Amino acid sequence: MDSLAKLEKSIIRCRRCPRLVQWRRQVSQQKRAAFLEQAYWGRPLPGFGDPQARLLIVGLAPAAHGANRTGRMFTGDRSGDWLYRALFKAGFANQSTSTSRDDGLQLKRVYISAVVRCAPPANKPLPTERDNCLPFLWQELQRLHRCQLIVALGGFAWDGVLRMLHRVGHTKKPKPRFAHGHLVSIGPYQLIGSYHPSQQNTFTGKLTQPMFDAIFVQAKIALR
Repeated sequence: MDSLAKLEKSIIRCRRCPRLVQWRRQVSQQKRAAFLEQAYWGRPLPGFGDPQARLLIVGLAPAAHGANRTGRMFTGDRSGDWLYRALFKAGFANQSTSTSRDDGLQLKRVYISAVVRCAPPANKPLPTERDNCLPFLWQELQRLHRCQLIVALGGFAWDGVLRMLHRVGHTKKPKPRFAHGHLVSIGPYQLIGSYHPSQQNTFTGKLTQPMFDAIFVQAKIALR
């Protein structure tokens, strides 16, 4: 836990990507009308969850008015509503909602992180920004000594996890394709792909709640 806490401080202090530093500050100052009275986090986000996690969930990046506002991954936006509802149903969380850093949420055997730690313009990080952040993800994974399984939310996270594992010598050829529910083994880890619970996917029906819930049922089976 001390090791994770030190890493969290290092992540929060990061200033490697000038474009992202400028953007997250701009969003935090301009705010969204519904959150004018709230103080935005406006800094890079470390992961969050159980230090004894066996499952690591990896997203794309903090949402500008979600995690960039609340200071906790997948907290305060509709993607997070979907994620924590599914985690609660699967027994990985003590409650089905996540609204703030002090709302009482506790994760069980799960840690949540992202490929990129700052909210990017248009939710589209540059390749250099992704590569600047990937070492943080690997450092978190190294500290999660019991982790066996990674769930990648979306193609960007899937590619980011593969790149991270490749950098440390865990490679699978041909490169595993992203698909919802696709499970592959890479080095000491298993990796499951899931459509991201973004509004673009949930509003169009590309991802339904039963489809998303099934990912975490699959995860529980893989961890047995």
